[in-house]
Amino acid sequence: MTYKIIQWSSGNVGRHAVRAVAERPDLKLVGMYVFSDAKAGQDAGEIAGIGKLGVKATNDVEKIVAMDADVVLHTSLPSLVYGADPMADIDTFCRLLASGKNVITTVGYMYPKVYGSKLNKRLEEACRKGGSTFHSTGLNPGWLGDLLPITMTALSKRVDQIHVREISNFQYYPSPEIMFNMMGFSKTPARFKQDAERYSFWLSGLFRENVQMIADALGVKLDGITATSVRELAKADLETASGVVKKGTVAGQHWKWAGVANGAEVIVHETVWRIHESVAPEWPTGDHSVTIEGEPRMQVNFDARWIGDGLQGTAMHAVNAIPYVCDAPSGVKTFLDLPWIIGKGTVHVQKKKAVKKKKKK
Repeated sequence: MTYKIIQWSSGNVGRHAVRAVAERPDLKLVGMYVFSDAKAGQDAGEIAGIGKLGVKATNDVEKIVAMDADVVLHTSLPSLVYGADPMADIDTFCRLLASGKNVITTVGYMYPKVYGSKLNKRLEEACRKGGSTFHSTGLNPGWLGDLLPITMTALSKRVDQIHVREISNFQYYPSPEIMFNMMGFSKTPARFKQDAERYSFWLSGLFRENVQMIADALGVKLDGITATSVRELAKADLETASGVVKKGTVAGQHWKWAGVANGAEVIVHETVWRIHESVAPEWPTGDHSVTIEGEPRMQVNFDARWIGDGLQGTAMHAVNAIPYVCDAPSGVKTFLDLPWIIGKGTVHVQKKKAVKKKKKK
């Protein structure tokens, strides 16, 4: 079976998705939605940097809604952080779902029940109306901080605490849009505080989803999920791949979300983010890690180079989910509802060159 794909947005993740779809015999790109007038009318393949695919991009939502497709890969920047309407993504999802298209997104809502029954019910109703399925995925959340620890517990006799720690230095990350606009680095304390309500709601939502999904997977009833954060200001101007971070602006963020049961932190997700290696040396350093305290104790460490391209990894988790989502019953389907998603069809076996035998003299 060939699945017909619409790509929603043409940023870094979206371009990776288009390239992958173009290489897969079971996938066919039939449409692309772009936000800018400049990209509208351009060939989707050329936007993705791979040459013409014969699919023109459009910024007309009505054309996308009317299009015949199996699934929309929604990989735009989150409306909870960008744009005038924080709920624009939910509006988009529901419209696409009601039109009969499955939706796979990377902007969040991996475990939408944490946002309350009203939002979850709205997604479910749109799925019922269109006979469609909604799924959200990613890298973290969406793999490292949730699927990996859940998988590791298959080896456990007893679990006392699951602790996920993400330690990232973004010094060489070349995206001012994400680093400065989305994540809040280089903002003055006053501006960060001004934007904090919307940014913190988005960020806390992402990692509360992480924690709650692990708890539900393991049958743990949480009393609640706590969130704490500390910021560090640059002590001097810092040169980074995204631009200069001025002295006195936000250069480090240390967050922790903890699922509490019977007064104890049983599921912890901690992020330590630095815009430069010199920031907050007293904070935890080292690798990403997943630690399960219990019997037996387990720890998996990932150094800073554990994945060559995290944006590509995010895109591929969405692309590889397509057959599973399209074949699933309608409704909101999280990782706990779908089969184990793997990279079917991704193995490239190279043919060995024939070796010519030398003729005997």
